[in-house]
Amino acid sequence: MKYSEFACIMTDARMNRYLQACDGNTRKAMTLYRKNLQLTQELFTVISCFEIALRNAIDKRIVASLGNDWLQNAVAQDGIFDTAKCRITKVNINDALRKLNHYSHYKLVAELGFGFWRFMFAQNQFNATSRVLLHIFPLKPKSTPKIQYNNTYIFNQLAQLNDIRNRMAHHEPICFVPGKSIKDTTYARQHYNMILQLFQWMQIDEAALLYGLDHINTVCNEIDNL
Repeated sequence: MKYSEFACIMTDARMNRYLQACDGNTRKAMTLYRKNLQLTQELFTVISCFEIALRNAIDKRIVASLGNDWLQNAVAQDGIFDTAKCRITKVNINDALRKLNHYSHYKLVAELGFGFWRFMFAQNQFNATSRVLLHIFPLKPKSTPKIQYNNTYIFNQLAQLNDIRNRMAHHEPICFVPGKSIKDTTYARQHYNMILQLFQWMQIDEAALLYGLDHINTVCNEIDNL
C-alpha cells in the first residue's frame, strides 16, 4: 500500500508522529506503525496474564480469611466496604453484580477490572481487608529507610501498569518517548520489566507462564533497529 493511501485510512494527523520519528521516510513510518501495533498486542497479552494472576492471588488470600463470597458480603450492610471511605469500591462491586445474569463468586471476580484490583492496595481498602494483601508477594524486597515496599508502593506500581494498559486500549502509541515524536522503546520496556518483577515477587515463574506468548524484547529490538 502506498503511504498516501495508508495515511488516508489512518489520518495524516495520526501518522505525522511516525513520519517525524522516521525522518520523513514513508516506508519506515508505515513499518513503525505496524510494529507499534505488534508491540501493543504483545504487551497487552502479558499485562492480561498478570492481571488474571493478580486478581486470583488477591481473591485466594482474602477468601482464606473472609470466605468464598467475600466480595458480595463486603457490600452488604456493615460489610467491610460498606463505608464512606470505600464508597467507590462498593459502587464498582454493585455495578458488577448487576451485570451478572447468574451470580457466582468466580464470575464476579472476573467482572471486576484491573483498576478495581489495583485499589485493593489503596490505604482504605488495604485496611478493610485486614492488611493481608502484601502476603501475595512473598519474594518482595524488605523495606529500607530509602524505599518502603509497602501497599502504597505496590499501588503506585499497579497504577503505572493501569495507565499503559489504558493507553493501549485507546490505541495510543507506546513506541515513542512520551510526549515526543522520537522513536524509543524505553517506556514499553520499563513497564514490561515491572510486570516481570511483580511476577517474581509473587513467586510465579514468568518465563514458563508466558512461554510462546512473550516476544516483547524481539519486537522492541526491531523497532530500535528500524
